[in-house]
Amino acid sequence: MLDKRAFYINGQWVSPIQTNDLEVINPSNEAACAVISLGGQADTDTAVSAAKNAFNAWSETSKEERVALLEKLLEIYMARSEEMAEAISTEMGAPIALAKTAQCGAGVAHIKNIIRALKAFEFERPLGKHAPDNMILHEPIGVCGLITPWNWPMNQVALKVIAALAAGCTMILKPSEISPLSSMLFAKMIDEAGFPAGVFNLVNGDGLGVGSQLSGHPDIDMISFTGSTRAGIAISKNAADTVKRVSLELGGKGANLVFADADDKAITRGVRHCFNNSGQSCNAPTRMLVERPIYDKAVQTAAKVAEQTTADIASKEGRHIGPVVSELQYQKIQTLINKGIEEGAKLVAGGLGKPEGLNKGYFVRPTVFADANNQMTIAQEEIFGPVLTIIPFDSEEEAIAIANDTPYGLTNYIQTQDGEKANRVARQLRSGMVQINGQPMGAGSPFGGYKQSGNGREGGIWGLEDFLEVKAVTGWSS
Repeated sequence: MLDKRAFYINGQWVSPIQTNDLEVINPSNEAACAVISLGGQADTDTAVSAAKNAFNAWSETSKEERVALLEKLLEIYMARSEEMAEAISTEMGAPIALAKTAQCGAGVAHIKNIIRALKAFEFERPLGKHAPDNMILHEPIGVCGLITPWNWPMNQVALKVIAALAAGCTMILKPSEISPLSSMLFAKMIDEAGFPAGVFNLVNGDGLGVGSQLSGHPDIDMISFTGSTRAGIAISKNAADTVKRVSLELGGKGANLVFADADDKAITRGVRHCFNNSGQSCNAPTRMLVERPIYDKAVQTAAKVAEQTTADIASKEGRHIGPVVSELQYQKIQTLINKGIEEGAKLVAGGLGKPEGLNKGYFVRPTVFADANNQMTIAQEEIFGPVLTIIPFDSEEEAIAIANDTPYGLTNYIQTQDGEKANRVARQLRSGMVQINGQPMGAGSPFGGYKQSGNGREGGIWGLEDFLEVKAVTGWSS
């Protein structure tokens, strides 16, 4: 078992001031794979102090200096990508093939995209020809607390840390205590790249501990959090007394609107997307809204795809889904599957319990409900497991109304061969992102949502701007 009790503070790996051990569990076999320590207030204060002391010097570095360090970090990350993939697969159960490609690859993509945005960004620009002596300055906001989730560890760490570094901020990262190993490896890469001491710090802890200590800390200027809406609300309330900026990327209950003229692969594509990463993605298309003329066929296809989707341990090669991250998550999903059955949705694939032959590990049967309505619990709550809910609709207007009838607004999906209809519907969907006919988001596209899916945007130039203050200066001398 790995001993990972140390924190990375002020350029050094240091022991916790008071040890508070927590075992990291491999969800494929329910065995402890590492032990970390949960930080206390003294650890948090030490890390915040280091970041505060490092801020002035780091904020004054040139764009070229920051680009050079980020390019060095990218080089190291790519060289150690196998280690990173293994860490992610072990700690949160992503199948090794997914860990090597999408999970680890997300870090590479975001580092590249933010470097590209940084190179092109003008930190000082004139207001306009009408006011030649007015200059707009974009300056780093200060010391940032970055709180990241377990489901896509490097995706979220890279989006926050790299953007904050590029902006000239200093920071304290609190990764999820469930999946901390990848972030600790990332901290080693930061150290190897040669970032100045105190610019990046890592303290492990849980939400009630280090998370709350960061969000309420008077010397933290900004909190960037990804996780549940419930936790995001608590963070916002705790941060309110210090009036710090709070950027939130929260839950989702994405609707996939499948019209009768959708392409032949639309249903299969939608089911597989829902089940990807064992359904543990905030932007998963977990509600499939299907136009009535193709509804019965769509249900049959979805059930068949679910039955063909296998689950297995994360270390095995192959196209299967892994376990969900923890026993708590497994039990939550089981409760919601049972709720779907009790409320009258038609179970057409999967269901309660573990897949055959997988008695050890937190494995969930790929599950499809049909004949649901949008008032059911499984259509309103974020399940965060491989569970799809199918709902019929009769008109474009009804589909849009169902899709928007949710407290969330992260990502919605449209399947139709009618370009005008696709564009028309996309404009009416209340979400931060809309994907049409399976087209992925482009490099550097803004990621974030409406309503209770959060505020702010991550990725590319939008992610960089999230960590900047805007200053207007008059009488600027040219």
